[in-house]
Amino acid sequence: MKIRRAIPEEADVLSEIAISAKQHWRYPEHWMQIWIPQLTFTPEYFEMNPSWVAEQDKTPIAFYTLLDRDAKAWLENMWILPEFIGRGVGKQIFEHALSQARERGWKSLQLEADPNAAGFYEKMGMRKIGETSYELDGQPRILPIMEIHL
Repeated sequence: MKIRRAIPEEADVLSEIAISAKQHWRYPEHWMQIWIPQLTFTPEYFEMNPSWVAEQDKTPIAFYTLLDRDAKAWLENMWILPEFIGRGVGKQIFEHALSQARERGWKSLQLEADPNAAGFYEKMGMRKIGETSYELDGQPRILPIMEIHL
């Protein structure tokens, strides 16, 4: 597996990865319809936001974006094709993100986790420091805010 910078021309394929990864958790279809616009990326997104792609045999299989939010690294949009979940890809790209954050001088990395991914991030050494809550389709959704010190 190779990890490299994302290029704007990959917006469509990276959007497909994000949507497939979210669908992996078997959310209701009407929830997916609400989320698809948030999971659909434009070339401009990748021009403006530093992102990295994991590829196997020159085919993208995962990606993430690393942002500066309040002088802390913020891991955004870490998505893995479902057939690669549980095969070490997540760990490799997460460690890559940590390395990139350290190189840029950040002291901590934070993210808002999908509840289904929180256990993965805990295994990677993150801890919950807060949460975001909202209502979706009449049901409460609580997303943990997680952090790891670099």
